[in-house]
Amino acid sequence: MTDKIGDPGRAAVSGPQKMTPSEAFVETMVAHGVTDIFGIMGSAFMDAMDIFAPAGIRLVPVVHEQGAAHMADGYSRVSGRHGVVIGQNGPGISNCVTAIAAAYWAHSPVVMVTPEAGTMGMGLGGFQEANQLPMFQEFTKYQAHVNNPARMAEFTGRAFDRAMSEIGPTQLNIPRDYFYGELTAEIPQPNRLDRGPGGEASLNEAAELLAKAEFPVIISGGGVVMADAVAECQALAERLGAPVVNSYLHNDSFPASHPLWCGPLGYQGSKAAMKLISQADVVVALGSRLGPFGTLPQHGLDYWPEHAKVIQIDADHKMLGLVKKISVGICGDAKASAVALTERLAGRALACDATREQRAERIRSEKDAWEAELDSWSHETDPYSLDVIAEHEREEGNWLHPRQVLRELEKAMPPDVVVSTDIGNINSVANSYLRFERPRSFLAPMSFGNCGYALPTVIGAKAAAPERPAVAYAGDGAWAMSMGEILTAVRYDIPVTAVVFHNRQWGAEKKNQVDFYNRRFVAEDLDSPSFAGIARSMGAEGVVVDKLDDVGPALRKATDMQMNGGRTTVIEVMCTRELGDPFRRDALRKPVRLLDKYKDYV
Repeated sequence: MTDKIGDPGRAAVSGPQKMTPSEAFVETMVAHGVTDIFGIMGSAFMDAMDIFAPAGIRLVPVVHEQGAAHMADGYSRVSGRHGVVIGQNGPGISNCVTAIAAAYWAHSPVVMVTPEAGTMGMGLGGFQEANQLPMFQEFTKYQAHVNNPARMAEFTGRAFDRAMSEIGPTQLNIPRDYFYGELTAEIPQPNRLDRGPGGEASLNEAAELLAKAEFPVIISGGGVVMADAVAECQALAERLGAPVVNSYLHNDSFPASHPLWCGPLGYQGSKAAMKLISQADVVVALGSRLGPFGTLPQHGLDYWPEHAKVIQIDADHKMLGLVKKISVGICGDAKASAVALTERLAGRALACDATREQRAERIRSEKDAWEAELDSWSHETDPYSLDVIAEHEREEGNWLHPRQVLRELEKAMPPDVVVSTDIGNINSVANSYLRFERPRSFLAPMSFGNCGYALPTVIGAKAAAPERPAVAYAGDGAWAMSMGEILTAVRYDIPVTAVVFHNRQWGAEKKNQVDFYNRRFVAEDLDSPSFAGIARSMGAEGVVVDKLDDVGPALRKATDMQMNGGRTTVIEVMCTRELGDPFRRDALRKPVRLLDKYKDYV
């Protein structure tokens, strides 16, 4: 062991040796390259925590354990390594459930370490006792329960291995009395799968479909990011001359500067992407489960090409054909599969070669039209939004239209930025404007859609990649759930920039009340103090922006201070109350009332 914290080159002890269970636990984490753990210290694991520092492991104390698990998620998604979270048994652990669920849907290899009440007290209703395995069973790929101290290294290593092989969170449950004692153990070395491209028959069948395709389209999904397969996806797209669309909330899965990039599908995605995929005769879903929410109609476009042949490539065979009807399913690594398909198409005459130039022109035309529409789309057109804007302007002046703000933020983004977005109306509209040049740059709560995600997740991302600027987007509702973690960023020198859209409402749900409940508003408005002022009270910079010309300069100054001065900044943007497109048109319908006392409420 070494006293140098955060040294990824340090090595675990080797060979069978006498040690304590705490040492076996910590040394196994060292073997897996763990340098950072997020959580709140507690007596349940204090014996192990006592030796984190000499093992080269930093414990990052947080304000709330949900934040810790989000940080582990962000850390994992940006680094490609394990994110690790730990907490006190019982209430500390139960606080993590929501964030582990978000990590599950993001396929993040997070290891949730859950110290448990002591074995001699279980079942007696003791202090902070809880049955901790059922809490996480729906949101973990594997659950390891240490049933004997002598098996500490074995189960710890398996939890870390399975997080990578299963591509998702795992749980390591350890009775608190099992950290103590003496044993002889050998620290297991990491076991990593070498994923292949898929079966020969399915690859050959897919290549034949692509050879005959006249308008192929590639969906570049999260699997492309996780497999570091952007270059291989690009090579396949260039061979085909195929437009590439991002799967929902994976805007970083293909470089936005590439001529074949067309933007994301799904809620508030790119019209260019939607119009182009609607013309496809063959779709390659590369590293995408084709989740139902990510292919819903949007902007009035029902764009999914129902009659296209679909080639779906996913590392998890259970995802193949689960959501969309497919013609060929390939269980393989996105990178290896893309290489295998490109090799099979090399030197062949393809049907799409004859129309390559026309297709390229169509891509340019659709992208130019979408960019022009975004430039001119200064505010939402919903009649209620227009009424509220007019009333608000009379009362408080010309506050900022969210779409204009998002466009200015897009233009001011620093190179190599990592952006996390929370859930909510304005944050979801941001999907139209966020574009990236490299993978592991865009973090969102995916289909779990929980509030309070963006800030702690971007803190975890910054901890993993301190050389990259890190920016979080949050609405005022979600921000209030998570803003306490500004203290974590300040206390432990993990500087980030947060943009808070202050529009004084739960906008996404308010839009549902407009569309389905005749504008009968219940619990939708938020009356909040200055978030910039709260940030200053926590030791961060706090800036209020209420003029459009100040949006870009404020972001540039904040990210410059983050990178050069180590300062965390909260930019509070005063926005109008206009509302974007409905978030859940797929899940609501006009009400029917049967009791007389409610019949007017339709």
